[in-house]
Amino acid sequence: MNSDSSEETGFHDLSAHPHDAFFKKVFSQPEHAVAFFKGHLPAEVVGLVRWEELQLLPGSFVNTDLRQAHSDLLFSVPLRAIDVERDILLHLIFEHQTTVQACMPLRTLGYQVDILERHYREHGLPLPPVIGLVLHQGPDCWTVSTSLEDLFQLPAEIGEILRPYLPCVRHALLDLSQFDPGKEEDNERMKVVLKLMKMAREKDLLQFFSWLVEEMATMVTPLPDPLLTLALFYALNTDEQLDIEALTNTVRSQKQLSKLTMTTLEKILAEGEVRGMAKGKAEGKAEGVWIGKIQMIRDFLGEPPAREKELASLSELELEEMFTALQHRYDSGFKGR
Repeated sequence: MNSDSSEETGFHDLSAHPHDAFFKKVFSQPEHAVAFFKGHLPAEVVGLVRWEELQLLPGSFVNTDLRQAHSDLLFSVPLRAIDVERDILLHLIFEHQTTVQACMPLRTLGYQVDILERHYREHGLPLPPVIGLVLHQGPDCWTVSTSLEDLFQLPAEIGEILRPYLPCVRHALLDLSQFDPGKEEDNERMKVVLKLMKMAREKDLLQFFSWLVEEMATMVTPLPDPLLTLALFYALNTDEQLDIEALTNTVRSQKQLSKLTMTTLEKILAEGEVRGMAKGKAEGKAEGVWIGKIQMIRDFLGEPPAREKELASLSELELEEMFTALQHRYDSGFKGR
């Protein structure tokens, strides 16, 4: 499993799509993904899996249209098969949503078909089982069905006849709008991650850090610095109206968190990417902001980073136009998110 040191992040990565970027950075760490899957997949599924062997598959998931779903993570893990000569690999698609999507079961089916076709091309039969799991971070309750069968909306008498011929897909779901990580999550690190994601959408980050200070006082195992730093970058970039003075006062009593808050603020200000953040304003965006956003979105598009010298030679207007074009490409590939 990856070490915590790989959780270290810069402000660049969280600038334009902070919720997706935070999700990907946290859960691309196998230990975090394992903690989440163990807590939110059915117990009978959890018991089948050799979790210590879970692997994040290389690169982001690419569908048949060659569009990258950067908020999707794809894992493989062996099952605890008995009296079977070969390993049975379970594939887990971990999907992040910030809006409610009625077509989610259909999208899950599309992902599954792409994975199975790729497996068949490379390895032949038998096919591996594939499970989709959605983490919903949106403000609205997930009220639509998680089953593909329900999307057909057939009358009962017709459904009974046709059901054996219809695809049957269901995705697992954790709806943060209806979930209280502080009360219902056993894993301490996962409790912090999910609580932050929930309260970031609710724009209640000062309350989150107040809760975190109290929580850290009773933790059996201290939170690692890189995870806390990532959480601070995420929080500061998610809510531009966050009162920095109030934040520093809130965490002052927790030595580790207070030190990291000041270090994180110094890094952000040194990079010149947040102007007037102490006043909660997003004004005065300079070249550093656009360069950071361009590099981040190129990474999301699966493209190598642009040369810093070439970007530095462009005007603020030219950088903004470049970012807008890249963002249009990104958004056009993710309609319906």
